[in-house]
Amino acid sequence: MPDVRPLGLGVLEVRPPRFADERGFFSETWSEAAFRDAGIATVFVQDNHSLSRHTGVLRGLHYQVPPFAQEKLVRVTRGAVFDVAVDIRKGSPTFGQWVAARLSADEWNQILVPRGFAHGFLTLEPDTEVQYKVSAPYSRDHDRAIRFDDPAIGIDWPLPSAELVLSERDRAAPMLADAETF
Repeated sequence: MPDVRPLGLGVLEVRPPRFADERGFFSETWSEAAFRDAGIATVFVQDNHSLSRHTGVLRGLHYQVPPFAQEKLVRVTRGAVFDVAVDIRKGSPTFGQWVAARLSADEWNQILVPRGFAHGFLTLEPDTEVQYKVSAPYSRDHDRAIRFDDPAIGIDWPLPSAELVLSERDRAAPMLADAETF
C-alpha cells in the first residue's frame, strides 16, 4: 500500500513502495484497490507524459474548469521538479494559497492534486520526465492558466524569473484575480 502524507490544502504526497534488488527495482505506481484502501478513490481516464530538456522549464499554472476539472496524480520518472498546487476554489478558506513538493525519480514520490487547483512544475534538472494521470480528458475549451508569478499567490520558485523557460501561453496567462476560477 502506498504511504500517503498530507502536504496541506487537501493536496497529498504519495510514496508507492519500491522493491529493489541487484537487477533494479519494481514498483506498482497506481493500483485502484491499494489507493482506495489508502482513502483515494479517484478514477483516472488519461495518462500524460512530458519531457523538459532544460533546467528551469516552468509549465503552469494549468487547470481545467468544470465539467472537465481534473484531479492529477503527478510523478517524475527522470530528473526532479518543484511541483506546485494552488487552491482556486472561490469561497475556500485557502483560496489563492499554494503548497509545493520536490518530486524526483530518486525520491519516487508523487503528488495528488485535487480538482479546483491550478498545477505547475519547474524542472530542477535537465531532461526531466514527468508523468501524470488525470481524472478527466483534455478539453481545449475548458483549459485555463494563471500567471506563475502572480504576487497575490506569491509562489517562492527556487530559481530566479530570469532563468525560467516558459511557453508564450504561460507567459501571457492572466493573474488569479482575472482568471476564471471554481
